[in-house]
Parts: sequence; C-alpha cells; structure tokens
Amino acid sequence: MDSLLTAADTALRTLFANPKAAEESPAALAAPASEQTDAALSPEEKRLAGALMRVNHVGEVCAQALYTAQAAVTHDAALRQHLLQAAREELDHLAWTRERIDALGARPSLLNPLWFAGAFAIGLVAAKVSDRVSLGFVVETENQVSAHLQSHLQRLPAQDAASRAVVARMKDDEERHAANARAAGAVELPPPARALMRLAAKLMTTTAHFV
Repeated sequence: MDSLLTAADTALRTLFANPKAAEESPAALAAPASEQTDAALSPEEKRLAGALMRVNHVGEVCAQALYTAQAAVTHDAALRQHLLQAAREELDHLAWTRERIDALGARPSLLNPLWFAGAFAIGLVAAKVSDRVSLGFVVETENQVSAHLQSHLQRLPAQDAASRAVVARMKDDEERHAANARAAGAVELPPPARALMRLAAKLMTTTAHFV
C-alpha cells in the first residue's frame, strides 16, 4: 500500500504540480541575463529550443515513472534507496527543463500522462524479472538518453547558453546514473531488447517534439 501511495503521489506531482529543484538550475549560472539572451533568439530558434526542451522534459517525466516503479517492486532496501535517490536527482532535471520550456514560450507535451504510464509499466516489468535486469534497464536507458542529449547539444542554438547548460549537466548526471547502476550489478540487456528500447524512444521523442 505504501508503494502504491508513493507511486500515485509521484504521478500527481510529476504531471500536475510545478516541480521544485533542490539545486539551482545550471541555466542561471551559465546565463545570468537569460531573459535578455532568450529575447535575442529568433522566433525559429525559440521554437526549435522549446521543442527540444519539451522532448527532454518528457524524458524526465519518464524517469520519474521508471524509477518509482522499480523502487516499488524491489525487495532490496539498499537498491530501493539507490533508485529513489536517482529519482530525486532527476526531479531537478524535471524542474530545470520545465523552467526552460516556460522561458522559451513553449509548453510541455500534451501526452505526458501517456508517457508516464508507459514508462511506469515498463519499469514494473523490468523490476519483476530481477533486480539485476532492472538495473540493466537503467544502464541502457541512461546510455540512450546521454546520446540523445549529446545530439541536442549539437542542435540547440549556439546563443541559447541557458538551455545548453541544462542539457550538458543532465548528460553528466545520466552518465553517472548509468555507471552507478552498472556498479550495483546490472546485467547487459540482449540486443533485441536494446533495439526495441531505441525504437520506443524514437517514437516518443519524435512525437513529443511536436505534441
């Protein structure tokens, strides 16, 4: 029951509340005059940056769902704390990306409830198999997210220092989460599973770019 209540609370906070970061956004440190910087972006650049940050925000919605589901299933208290700590760090990412979406005059994905539900279901399935498979799923997910964020660093407008700082910090954190999961005993997922995850991620990111 406690796990169910925690999952429901996470879903409501992720989808409907205004997320609060525990740490100041890298955007504020990289571009103290971010409002002026954003105003200097052309309409096309703002639309592109807003769409990319919407995609990144969707990834953080999915991260909250994934880690919450995995923490709810595992019987290993240490692993549960590991997953919940990662979720808390991802909450900062959720807040930072939402801040950039708002600053760029964009909006979150209209399909966020669907993304959350799908990621939660996948997390439950992975965790039900075994803790090591669950951790393997974390490794592969974070590796793919890191590669995805790297592509965004190449596509974001050069003068959008605020968004670029957020994405760069997120990339570092995702790589650390993958390394931690690997050190905790993750197994490598088979190639078909990794390919299916890439296909699902492609569908999600392509859709979230526009919707």
